[in-house]
Amino acid sequence: MRRGVFQIAVALFGILLACGARADAGQDPYKFFFNDTFNDFKEELAHAKQQGKLGIMVFFELDDCPWCHRMKETVLNQPVVQEYYRKNFLLFPVDIEGDIEITDFDGQVRSMKDWAFAGNRVRATPVFQFFDLEGKPTARYTGATGSVDEFLWLGEYVVQGRYNEKEMSFAKFKREKRTAQQ
Repeated sequence: MRRGVFQIAVALFGILLACGARADAGQDPYKFFFNDTFNDFKEELAHAKQQGKLGIMVFFELDDCPWCHRMKETVLNQPVVQEYYRKNFLLFPVDIEGDIEITDFDGQVRSMKDWAFAGNRVRATPVFQFFDLEGKPTARYTGATGSVDEFLWLGEYVVQGRYNEKEMSFAKFKREKRTAQQ
């Protein structure tokens, strides 16, 4: 009996350690990934230019979206991701059901949900939409990436301008990256 209790206690201790390690494995994405904003994206374009960024990335999310939550808990919280993306882009979350007013890249004031649906045709979440320094959409990825590496590749795909290549989809770019790793 004592041995069984001891084994259960050891197992529970191991689970607690694993949970603690997992919680310490990343940093809050709202603090270390996303930039602060007053939701004036026209103004943010000017900031991006001043800071030498390549553009802006908007994370269209939904509070109840499990894939959005997964991205924030396993990818956007990773220091390597935070460092790479913040070096190259200004980064902002937008709630696709949000009533908060924003100023879009054209200077038009509208709700977050209107800008998501009517302005950017977001119908599922998460959506990672990249915009150039003129506020024009460049690359877009819908869904959760499979790993930190895949999300970093998405950033490279945009930073290197590979989305401009006629036959270079992100899927093809990923295949190239996987092949190069082997």
